[in-house]
Amino acid sequence: MSDTVDADAPRPIVAEVVRGTPTEEELAAAIVVVSESYVREVADATVPDETPRSRWELSARGLRAPLNRTAGWHGFTG
Repeated sequence: MSDTVDADAPRPIVAEVVRGTPTEEELAAAIVVVSESYVREVADATVPDETPRSRWELSARGLRAPLNRTAGWHGFTG
């Protein structure tokens, strides 16, 4: 027997009833609703692979070069 776990295989669902006595149909319905909600939450929680660039990013010019502080005032004259 192999000890590897198939990632695509469905995991067993564990439910604990803490109050009342649901029927098998009620328990199955609750498991379906919670499972679907979980799948939807996981799908919505993932970040898109590529985020579109904003119009500002596309049109913004690059920053100017830093000032050369070693040039002193001589950089302004002839």
